[in-house]
Amino acid sequence: MGTGAHTMPELPEVETTRRGIAPAMEGRRIAQLVVRERRLRWPIPRQIGQRLAGALVHRIGRRGKYLLLETSAGTALMHLGMSGSLRVLDTAQPPGRHEHFDIVLDNGSCIRFSDPRRFGALLWAGTEPLAHRLLAHLGPEPLEAGFGGEHLWRRARGRRLAIKPFLMDAAVVVGVGNIYASEALLRARIHPRRAAGRISRVDMERLASAVREVLEEAVRLGGTTLRDFHNGAGEPGHFSRRLRVYGRAGQPCLSCGSTIRQFTQGQRSTFFCPGCQRLAGFSTPAPRPRCAGRSPPRPGRSRNPR
Repeated sequence: MGTGAHTMPELPEVETTRRGIAPAMEGRRIAQLVVRERRLRWPIPRQIGQRLAGALVHRIGRRGKYLLLETSAGTALMHLGMSGSLRVLDTAQPPGRHEHFDIVLDNGSCIRFSDPRRFGALLWAGTEPLAHRLLAHLGPEPLEAGFGGEHLWRRARGRRLAIKPFLMDAAVVVGVGNIYASEALLRARIHPRRAAGRISRVDMERLASAVREVLEEAVRLGGTTLRDFHNGAGEPGHFSRRLRVYGRAGQPCLSCGSTIRQFTQGQRSTFFCPGCQRLAGFSTPAPRPRCAGRSPPRPGRSRNPR
């Protein structure tokens, strides 16, 4: 399945990770933080280990693609970057080459972070994490109240930006990355090159519903594994088996039979169906009913934000 780019974990993968590590962490105390490599996307702060040692883990939260380690001492932010994963392991298991830190718990288990490309992050956000500059600008969560077609329509007014990069803007809505933007646009029957500001309220409502549908389905299936992603138990996600357009260039559309096409948009690979997602005109045809149970074949560093 060629995509032409490295695929990073998106909202379903991060939510799957959160659900995987939360039962092992919530209600336990952190014994220590063992750091083997500080040079991630931003250097791991040296004082973060002292702050976390002995702290009680209240909750593992999520904001967009960031995991929030909420403790009695404050909150740490974790990001999986492009190739990161967090797994629940016994501390006796020797670390691998790309396993950069362990959050050791009081029962002898640990949460181990692996990241071959080192674009992940572990940062301190203090007692008001939502005010941290990496989180403060983020838009609404697509699976929570506050997100819908009306929100998209209002944010798009006057915008000439194409709808796909508009949908992937975290200030508009968080967590809709390349895979799920492509899949949602197909289900909503909207061409990825259409100007966001020229899409009607009706079509925006259909798009918001498609975004929720795709993300909820992906979360249920444990996310999408194309290269690196594995959940907290080290298992791959299975949504890749349900992809209808992403990575399927040259293959027939499962709805209309047209050949799926691919082009580069904002340095990302974009996939679309020319039959279902027509560019001409300002409205899209009503979606065709889908066959029940039908699924496709298998197929440097930035400035420290502290």
